Amino acid sequence: MIEVTQFHNISHISISFIGAILLLAIYYNIRIRFKQVLEEGNAVKRVDRGLLYLSFGMLIWVVAGVWAYVANYFLFADTVTYQVGVNLLSTVNNLFWLLALYYFDSAPSFIYRNEKNVKIIAIIILIVASLTFVLSSTIGNTAYHQIKVAAIPDVLLTTFLCILMAISFFRTFMYRGLKLVAIISILVILLLFISQLNDVFIVLDDGYTNHLIRVIAKSSLVAVFLVLATSWVIELAHTPKPNEMRIHFLDWSLVQLNIPSKGIYDARIDFKSKTTQYKNLLLFAYRRKHLEPNQQFITVNAGGEIKSQTYLTRIIDNINAILQLEADNKLERKDLITFIGESKYRLRIPPEHISIDAALLAEFLKNTSK
Repeated sequence: MIEVTQFHNISHISISFIGAILLLAIYYNIRIRFKQVLEEGNAVKRVDRGLLYLSFGMLIWVVAGVWAYVANYFLFADTVTYQVGVNLLSTVNNLFWLLALYYFDSAPSFIYRNEKNVKIIAIIILIVASLTFVLSSTIGNTAYHQIKVAAIPDVLLTTFLCILMAISFFRTFMYRGLKLVAIISILVILLLFISQLNDVFIVLDDGYTNHLIRVIAKSSLVAVFLVLATSWVIELAHTPKPNEMRIHFLDWSLVQLNIPSKGIYDARIDFKSKTTQYKNLLLFAYRRKHLEPNQQFITVNAGGEIKSQTYLTRIIDNINAILQLEADNKLERKDLITFIGESKYRLRIPPEHISIDAALLAEFLKNTSK
């Protein structure tokens, strides 16, 4: 069985290392090719580091694989020292997964761009790691009723993060029209979860089967990550650059929009009876053009100026409907409106590319001051 274990460790190291290097290569290529889209010169940078943290998580897998190989080679895999090392590496890996989800716009709302909650969960991860360290140091691999008590906290934490990843990946791929990949991602994360159970339940500790499941789960997860990275590249390639967009507010309900990359050239959009959507768009434009950088946002939540994100989506949906854009050229919400954290959104179009008719602006300010 030692040969099977070492084969698994070498496979684990190779798969994780290749996956991490590929993700890093894609990340740096994205940073170079789409720098203007990712960094728009604002006070709040919108650099998506999700891929970076996913790759860091996989590099931790490489270190864990090397640690397991060395432990089996020098015959200390059953010691407390080895178990403590495994738990520490698992904690660091969980932290990187959490940081990656912070940048997933399809992650649960209490994670995505929510710095306070991410810090709270990070603290919980460290507490769990400390608890696991204490249990590993005191009772080691001792089992009670066929259950390894020391491994329970870490496996529970991994289960929680697996649920978050499953939700985030499924939503992301479904949103991007990759339904089959969305289903596969759920199955892969389920396999990853199953592969952790033998760390707690001795009855499931079937060496060959467990090693096989882990190799399949991790190699499949690398493939899912690469599909995710590719979809990000495609999405960024179709995202209009801020400096190519122009908007001119001509009159009440009437806007002229110019986005060449989407096939929109000086198109006139009449919101007609959709006055709420028009006013919201005009408010975004006014703040973006006339206020200081730290005041150019609108708070969108139950207690904010705009009560729901639905109102933002309706602006984009109506523009698409009025212009009757082809499927490939349809605008997405993030093409025009940027999320900058803490329920705050602002217009992506640079201030110098926004113009508002003087009479319209005076009337708008008069109405908003009442």
